[in-house]
Amino acid sequence: MTNANFDFTKEPARLMTKEQLIQDIIAALSADLALFSIAAKAAHVAATHAECLPDNKYDTTALEASYIAQGQANRAQEIRVALESYRTLTLHSFNDDTAIRLTALVTLESSDGNVRRFFLGPHAGGLKMCDSGGEVVVITPASPLGHRLLGLRNGDEVQTGDDAAALLFTIVAVN
Repeated sequence: MTNANFDFTKEPARLMTKEQLIQDIIAALSADLALFSIAAKAAHVAATHAECLPDNKYDTTALEASYIAQGQANRAQEIRVALESYRTLTLHSFNDDTAIRLTALVTLESSDGNVRRFFLGPHAGGLKMCDSGGEVVVITPASPLGHRLLGLRNGDEVQTGDDAAALLFTIVAVN
């Protein structure tokens, strides 16, 4: 007797481990750093180019280009800090009784079966990583949801969003 719904030739879907997740975050941040470094250099070249020299006291082209260059350089520095924090991050183990803290991979489920996964990291909030189980969103303790999750455990409930758009989720897994 065979099961028509199961393909025995394929491996079962596997969720990424936290170690793999960290490596993916480091790779994404490294790519972002390269991009912002190039952008900062290009903006600096543009700001100091002869064509940006002001024609009169009202010409702010060079000033605007220098603001862009500084913004790109600042973002590159933020990414460097985030990258270093992930390279030196110590991953913690969690079980059903362990309170959520930094490096927790948290799975939330709403009453209608909507499942969302979050990684509580030191930086790079909003970064989205995907595996066979769907999307994992990086959040930080400084974010509203990250702050609400701190100290909770498997089985606890957490509210997301503001009063008008609030949703109630149950913590169904903490890894």
